[in-house]
Amino acid sequence: MVKLGNKISETLKGKLTLGARILQVGGVKKVFRQFFSVSEGERLLKACQCYLSTTSGPIAGLLFISTHKLAFCSERSIQLSSPEGKSIRVHYKVVIPLEMIQGANQSENTKKPSQKYMEIVTMDGFDFWFMGFLNYKKAFKYVEQAVSSCRMTTTAST
Repeated sequence: MVKLGNKISETLKGKLTLGARILQVGGVKKVFRQFFSVSEGERLLKACQCYLSTTSGPIAGLLFISTHKLAFCSERSIQLSSPEGKSIRVHYKVVIPLEMIQGANQSENTKKPSQKYMEIVTMDGFDFWFMGFLNYKKAFKYVEQAVSSCRMTTTAST
């Protein structure tokens, strides 16, 4: 079983904090632009709440699906040590350019089929696992469409 948070209260606090930030900034598109560099002509297709699997455990956040990339940003900032030894707080972010995606795979927990996972495999051999989507089918559909649309654009321009 994947444990998605220490306590239900921590999970709810994270969701409320994220919701408040989205409202404060002025919507999901503005949050996307605030956290990530956006190319000219790039459009945000979908943003999905989910968890990113890391070696330290799952991290709650938003997966942004755009016409150029998949981008994940944690709901809450995490504490790190700076090179000078000072404690700093930053959001955990991952950016995967669509042209670097080799494939998107579906997976599920065999004992609990309702627990579905999405694996993103990159051309350089990395894989990223996302889970805990509110609407897994819709999220996977948007990822597949973004990746195949990028492939068609890349193929047409070569």
